[in-house]
Amino acid sequence: MAAIDPNISENRPVIRQLDDAAINRIAAGEVVERPASAVKELVENAIDAGAMRITIDVADGGKTLIRVTDDGCGIAGDDLPLALSRHATSKIDGSDLLNIHTFGFRGEALPSLGAVGRLNITSRVPGAAAFEINVEGGHVGDVRPAALNAGTVITLRDLFYATPARLKFLRTDRAESQAIGDVIKRLAMAEPFVRFELRDVSGDAPRTTFRAEAETGDMFDALHGRLATVLGREFADNSLKIDAEREGLHLTGYAALPTYSRGSAVAQYLFVNGRPVRDKLLVGALRGAYFDFLSRDRHPAAALFLDCDPTLVDVNVHPAKSEVRFRDPGLARGLIVSALRHALADAGHRASTTVAGATLGAMTPETSAGRVYQMDRPHVGSRVTPHETQAPGFAEMRQDYSGQVMAPDPVPDEAPQDLPLGTARGQVHENYIIAQTAHGMVIVDQHAAHERLVYEKLKHQMAENGVATQGLLIPEIVELSEGDCARLLDVADDLARFGLGIEPFGGGAIAVRETPAILGEVNARAMILDILDELADQGSSNMVQAKVEAILSRVACHGSIRSGRWMRAEEMNALLREMEATPHSGQCNHGRPTYVELKLADIERLFGRT
Repeated sequence: MAAIDPNISENRPVIRQLDDAAINRIAAGEVVERPASAVKELVENAIDAGAMRITIDVADGGKTLIRVTDDGCGIAGDDLPLALSRHATSKIDGSDLLNIHTFGFRGEALPSLGAVGRLNITSRVPGAAAFEINVEGGHVGDVRPAALNAGTVITLRDLFYATPARLKFLRTDRAESQAIGDVIKRLAMAEPFVRFELRDVSGDAPRTTFRAEAETGDMFDALHGRLATVLGREFADNSLKIDAEREGLHLTGYAALPTYSRGSAVAQYLFVNGRPVRDKLLVGALRGAYFDFLSRDRHPAAALFLDCDPTLVDVNVHPAKSEVRFRDPGLARGLIVSALRHALADAGHRASTTVAGATLGAMTPETSAGRVYQMDRPHVGSRVTPHETQAPGFAEMRQDYSGQVMAPDPVPDEAPQDLPLGTARGQVHENYIIAQTAHGMVIVDQHAAHERLVYEKLKHQMAENGVATQGLLIPEIVELSEGDCARLLDVADDLARFGLGIEPFGGGAIAVRETPAILGEVNARAMILDILDELADQGSSNMVQAKVEAILSRVACHGSIRSGRWMRAEEMNALLREMEATPHSGQCNHGRPTYVELKLADIERLFGRT
């Protein structure tokens, strides 16, 4: 006789229908992860209602109080109980789950919040009286008359009081408040024409932690102003306008210069049809667009908005709606990479103004008490005097390599300092070129600048002539799973452009037949596995391209003007002119600036002349 399995009960399990309260608490676990999730859902509902002014009050990091006040269209008294029912919404009719034009559409937020907290909704539609309704722990009260001028006020108290175990997983009040602030800032970027105010009403002294007034003008002007408010004036001043379109996808926004990079990915904001998202495909595309200009420990800053027909993207991937799925992911990625690279190329030699700010900060002299008396700033006309009087050349510029004295350079007919990088006036420490511009001076790192110029030439030659390949005498066979093999063969054409030739070898194996000649001897298996890891993590791979261009970068480094070399005036000026004509020359191959520009007014402030 067979023994009875101890894991099988003698009583057969009974299938039960859960009540609405339990269903809502389960759903709340997906929709409302923390107070910031609740704020996100409520503010998105206010935006969908057409609100132009939204005020958010929170206390104790949103754990004890979240109140969202808006001036939107409101909810009629008869509709208040229905609004607290699961999957009840005014935003879709259920016939098409792809044609979504609003933030919300699932009808889960309000019943989920009412299931885990104490929720009050007070609302008034134009031309009617105001009404309110309460729901506590999933128990819905009666609709009652209330006092309200217009719009809707939703108050959520004691979040997760009905599921106390969830409270143990929340972070400190400060951390939760920061998360709420991040949510509001993302929504404020998505809606620049709406006024947002976030207030912390904990304790006896309420304070405003974030406020963004409604912007005016066209979309780009409004977005630029909103980004200056949310991300700071430095980002707005050092970002590039993005406006590109391809096959129904329209990309707009602003992307920062490579020299305005960050130590982490905290300044990357991505939106799809106005919805803030955290999508690996889009993050990978942003990283890919900058990978040739930043080292691996630096991250670009950008606020990008990808708009398309709603049927081309599925936003119903996750209840939180923070993930999306594109019908043609390759098209979306290609648009982002190409648009950003074109914008960076159009920026030419431009570098971020923060470089000059950091330089001035390092040069700030000690201030002394009392007034400093000195000569007044000369008149503009007095500075436009003969070259030898106002700007005599440094001694280094009057000597050749044998130390003989040279005649001063003749002054050209046109004003050379009117050029973007000005005219070389000397060289210090055999590495830094000092140039005078119309409004200040420029300090150029001659080695870093020339390294970038040589690197761009090498890349241009490679693009024209292709990557030379070396065929393997015996193809290397790499055994993979069938899924990894299919994923790798999908990008075989892209890999071939950079000299890595692969083809299927039956089952889950692939044969590596060619490798880039410039890489020399290659461990093909290790490279293939690295490419697969990058594909799994980012949805695309720049591994081969990065290795090829890393070799070009080293070649450019060894072939560029070395530090410690004296340069003649004409050589220095030729380098400046080439920098002005070469894209990306404002930063070296690792994202560091190749020059620093100091305005005359800033220099005079250093010496107390203003």
